[in-house]
Amino acid sequence: MIVTLRRTLAPFAARAGAAVAAGYSLYLSFPPREWWFLAPLAIAALLITLRGRSIRAAVVLGYLGGLGFFVPLLPWVGEYVGPVPWLALAAAQAVAFAVFAACVPLLHSCRGAPIWIASAWVAVEAARSRLPFGGFPWGRIGFGQADGPLLSIASLGGAPGLSFVVVAMGSAIALAAVAVRTKQWHALALPAAIGISVAVVSVVPLSSGGGDRQISVALIQGNVPRLGLDFNAQRRAVLDNHVRKTLELANMIALGKSARPDFVLWPENSSDIDPYRNDDAFDQISTAARVIGVPIVVGAVIRSADGTTRNSSIVWDPKTGPGQTHDKRKLVPFGEYLPMRDLMIRLSSYAEQVGNFVAGSGNGVVEIGDVPIAVTTCYEVAFDGLVTQSVRAGAQLITVPTNNATFGRTEMTYQQLAMSRVRAVEHNRAVLIAATSGVSAVVDRDGTVVQRSGLFTADVLMARVALSSDLTVATRIGTVPEWLAVSVVVAFLAGAACRHRTRGKLP
Repeated sequence: MIVTLRRTLAPFAARAGAAVAAGYSLYLSFPPREWWFLAPLAIAALLITLRGRSIRAAVVLGYLGGLGFFVPLLPWVGEYVGPVPWLALAAAQAVAFAVFAACVPLLHSCRGAPIWIASAWVAVEAARSRLPFGGFPWGRIGFGQADGPLLSIASLGGAPGLSFVVVAMGSAIALAAVAVRTKQWHALALPAAIGISVAVVSVVPLSSGGGDRQISVALIQGNVPRLGLDFNAQRRAVLDNHVRKTLELANMIALGKSARPDFVLWPENSSDIDPYRNDDAFDQISTAARVIGVPIVVGAVIRSADGTTRNSSIVWDPKTGPGQTHDKRKLVPFGEYLPMRDLMIRLSSYAEQVGNFVAGSGNGVVEIGDVPIAVTTCYEVAFDGLVTQSVRAGAQLITVPTNNATFGRTEMTYQQLAMSRVRAVEHNRAVLIAATSGVSAVVDRDGTVVQRSGLFTADVLMARVALSSDLTVATRIGTVPEWLAVSVVVAFLAGAACRHRTRGKLP
């Protein structure tokens, strides 16, 4: 009996190990590594692992693959608060892999399987980006392709289009591997067609329209006093750092050693002191704006009379002071706000330590002079709809004020930079990333990083960037690719389920 059990478990254990390895290989395709080519290979390995399995077995294997991906991808979540939030989030997100894997046995035998399998992946990513608590898009395959030749596809289909192409390629590789192993040479036609199609699409020239006008910008990275969550206790020091670097730049301008920018971008939380309630903070920011002589976009925490707070970016004019404001629209659950707050507080006293921020509204666009810019605060850059809304509303430049200090020297900031590079190509807009502690960066419209800072260093980035007013295909169609993928998958799964039920049972 023991021998029989070992013979039964050994093949599954091997497949389980292969699923975890496939997930880990997918993780390795993400920044800061430039191993983008591992993504389609990882998908191919996962699909081969799932081949011939029942739906129940596929769910288990898919979940293990998800753990292999998300556990190493997300340790920054628990950098200073311990492993529980990190592992809980990874375990929850791995469910998406299990859902995808459950679709594979029903789709792999369909004609044109790579297309339907890729659609299933995009549909699952779409759901994960929206549910629960507003979704968590981190780790979408498309966000790992910023250094690869497929990046230009983002201008046609956005991040969902990138994910679709990568998974279709992976599925085609798996199909080709099976065809070669079984010597079914005719089955190589579809993988070859997919490969040729991807090669053609990926060399489509990026749009460069609307880029005749350029402006000068300055990004201030003031740095934080020390690593860890307690940097928030050093609020005044953080504000002073950003004021100091701005005044240093103003002195360089006065000496003729630097050109005056059209505006200055400070990071999220650069003034964690509410300047409307603290006269000293108000005066410091006003002095910096007056001396530099141009508007400063200031990241500030604004406290309301009802006890709630807002994560705001304020256009601070050198003459008139604070003006237009963007309040962060997409807040981090269990970080900036607590879902089901009353219940959670009753369950745990630690829950009271979670922020009580309220989300803003609007289109995320503020104007500096006659230039409309998108303000995409930190976490917001991961959400397709928010950036698309701002660009459709007229934004000619995308800014990403962010605060990564709470994540230390983890890979989080590099993952966020990759997302910003995808957004640049997706919308044909230059992207400016201003971080409190790094990495700050200037990204050109083709996704190239023109300048970047180091981690936990004070720095000033100066650049001239092109403005753009045209709309890419991806900007125009918005969420259409995702809804198309959902519709296609639901229709195919329903048909496949009916066929299998007619035959007696599901696989």
